[in-house]
This record gives sequence, C-alpha cells and structure tokens, in this order.
Amino acid sequence: MTRRCPDLGLLPTAPIGSHALPAIYLLALERIGEGNLGETDLREVIEDASQLAILDQERAGLTVVSDGEVRRHDFILSFYGRLGGVRALPPRRRLGPHLYDSTPIYEVEDRLTAPEGLGTVPEFEFASSRSRRPVKVACPGPLTLSQPMRLVGGYRDREELLWDLAGLVNAELRRLVAAGCRFVQVDESSHATYWSSPSRLVELFNRTVEGVEARIGLHLCFGNLRGRPHSPRSYRQVLPGLREARADVLFLEFANREMAEVAEFGRADLPHDLGAGVVDVKSYHRERPEEVAGRLRQVLRHVPVERVWAVPDCGLWETPRWLAVEKLRALTAGAEIVRRELGR
Repeated sequence: MTRRCPDLGLLPTAPIGSHALPAIYLLALERIGEGNLGETDLREVIEDASQLAILDQERAGLTVVSDGEVRRHDFILSFYGRLGGVRALPPRRRLGPHLYDSTPIYEVEDRLTAPEGLGTVPEFEFASSRSRRPVKVACPGPLTLSQPMRLVGGYRDREELLWDLAGLVNAELRRLVAAGCRFVQVDESSHATYWSSPSRLVELFNRTVEGVEARIGLHLCFGNLRGRPHSPRSYRQVLPGLREARADVLFLEFANREMAEVAEFGRADLPHDLGAGVVDVKSYHRERPEEVAGRLRQVLRHVPVERVWAVPDCGLWETPRWLAVEKLRALTAGAEIVRRELGR
C-alpha cells in the first residue's frame, strides 16, 4: 500500500542522500589519512560537516533533509569495513581517471556478518537532533553493495550472496525505524548492470524492505562515480516490473537524460509516487528556477501533481559545494513556481 505524503505538502523537495563535502572537511580528510586526528577531533570534523550539509539543505528550502552522508566514503566504500567475511584488495587500476575499476575489490571469504550494523543509525540520530524537518536516510541495496565483491568462499553463488546482503540491509532499515526514522530509502545504482530480470530485482528489493514500517523510497540510477554512469541509461525494461515493488516513492533520474522516459513512467501506470530527478548533478551546468519548473511541467503532463516529488537526479557527493547549493536553490524555487501556477 503506497503511503501518500499530504503531510509534506504539494511537490515536496528532498535530497537523494549525499551532500557536497565542504572545503574544511576535505582538508581534514588529508589529515585523517595521515593519522593526525584523534577520536574527538574526528567526531568534531564529521559533525561540523554534517551540520553544514543540513544547514545548506534547510537554507535552500528543502522539505526533507539528510545528514549529507559525510560519514561515508565514496558512497559505499565505508560499509565494507563494517562487514565480517570480506577481505579488501587494492584496485586493479591506479593510473589515469578515477573510475569504477579504480576502487578496491572485496573478496568474500565467508558468510557475511554486520555485528554492529551498517552505521546509518548515527546518521539519523545526529540529523534529527539538528533539524526539525523530516529526515530521510538512504542505505545502499544488496545489488549495489555486491558490485565490488568477488566470491572466493562462503556462498554457492552470487544469488545466495545477494539474499544474505538483503537480510543485512533489512536489519539495518529496521534499526533505523526502531531509532525513530520514518523515511528510509534503498539505493540501487547497479540494477541495470547486475540484474537481467526486473521481477527478480523487485523480489530482492521486497525482501530488503520486508517488515520495515516507514515510508520507503527506492532510488534507481545508473551510477555517479566522478559524475559518470556505469550502465545503459534506460528504465524501459524495468518499469513494468516495478508495479510489485513495495515502495512508496520511486526516485528516478531524468534531468541528465533530457527528461527521457517521463512519458513511459506515466504509461506504466505505477501505483507509486514519483521522485522526479529534475536537477542534473552530473553536469556543471547551473540550472535556473525556470528551467527546473519547465522540467517539472513535463513530468506533470504524465503524472498527477499529488504524486510528484522534486529531487536531484542523484546524490551531490561529486558536485562542488557552491554548485550543489545553487542547484538545490533552483530545485526549490522551480517547485515553488509550479505550485504558484497551480494555485496551490
């Protein structure tokens, strides 16, 4: 049963998850890598960066905020340090542009465990203590977490590994709900690369969110490492199968694809709300509010306004902070233009 969002008003605006890192945190990361920060220093640096992320989002006028995901490293890499049963290996390529073959590989040697969880609960607790706005917490899904993993033991095959990962993410989402989080999101940036059957994707997702009593978002994108995708950028094959996904909101990227497939989403007649990506985080282009409003108008030709969210295409972790802030301001201002046009 899809949970509508009348409590958030018309055309609610939200981040996908991550926020651009401030300069002071980027400088601190160099000291962290050299081992020059103590435990108290590190906590202070992280909390300051998160507070800045929340403040940027609030000043931009977002309806829903996140903690900025500043505690994470390169989207998902910090999660592997919380897993038992894996061994990190160096990247296969170190020279040239930093892309998907420039990140570490994780050999799965035994059954996976996460004895202390995946670390998202402190994100929620901190953000909710600093903001009165609804807080959304995103967690990578099993397909995305499996992306750099290579099986050497512990599992018969990759599918068995995926179902175990789904259980670990499910446990993390339940921890978030128990901590008071009312809006969780599963990020699956690898759906187009690692799964040929949309029905199996949905089955795996539904296992991931089973028993999670909160508003649930599913974010499907095509990768955003250094602003580059890693897979064919089309939802055409997966859209019909998403009907059975137990999500309340589907967050999809449209802006960087010149709003392609918005009409197909409408024709699919899905029961979910649509978190429409109307800001291109993979482009240096700085959108103006009217440009965002124009993209939203395209969405509203195919989806009722009561079912539309206005969001960036993806997280902002690969965007310079000043540009990320400008894009968020354009997002909220563009949504307000459309609200005024609708007289709502």
